[in-house]
Amino acid sequence: MPSQEYLDKMQLRQNFRNLWHTDLMSTIQQDPPYCCLAFWCGPCVSYMLRKRALYNDMSRYTCCAGYMPCSGRCGERKCPEFCLCTEVFLCFGNSVASTRFLLQDEFNIQTTKCDNCIIGFMFCLQQIACIFSIVAMIVGSDEIQEASQLLNCLADMVYCTVCACMQTQHKIEMDKRDGKFGPQPMAVPPVQHMSRLDQAIPPSAGYPPAAYGQPYPPPQGYPPSAYPPSQYPPTGYPAPGYPPSGYSR
Repeated sequence: MPSQEYLDKMQLRQNFRNLWHTDLMSTIQQDPPYCCLAFWCGPCVSYMLRKRALYNDMSRYTCCAGYMPCSGRCGERKCPEFCLCTEVFLCFGNSVASTRFLLQDEFNIQTTKCDNCIIGFMFCLQQIACIFSIVAMIVGSDEIQEASQLLNCLADMVYCTVCACMQTQHKIEMDKRDGKFGPQPMAVPPVQHMSRLDQAIPPSAGYPPAAYGQPYPPPQGYPPSAYPPSQYPPTGYPAPGYPPSGYSR
């Protein structure tokens, strides 16, 4: 069972407001060579991305980035490189997802609805292929057996493709983090990219609103400090002879 801390992080992740630099649909266009490398050498790419996500400091490594019950109990402190190799080859799916969660928690990145649909379709296709395999084994029908094999092949292709796109997405995000896209323009990002629901609302600036029908209070520093309120306006004001004779209001 997942720990309460993990459940709290999952709940907090739903309130993140930042977005990935590129979504899953655009990763092939953004970096086609790396996407092909991630498709054919997924475990090796997963190893490099996790190490890079940890800023190449393997002393910070924890199995599955601390998101699984086995995290911290696999001897990571003694040999983190070997443990990471074991993770990416034996638990490849978890290694990709753990790197994703690690980046999301660091940069407050949400998962868009489009990405959720793609990941959900991948899981549903795998479940359907598994059900067809069980039915084919029980019934013994050649047609259902062939259908289950086709579904398994399709599910594996979708799984490898989605994982490759996810790893390319992670790589592009870390390129952005490391400044490989050049200096970013000093523009104010949209509100949904910079606000957090758990932040306090800043105090209002300016004068407090006056009650309906009441005048606004005078600003601070008025009247001037040289004149106490009881002596303002100063004595002798206006000057004698003012206004001029013959002047009508």
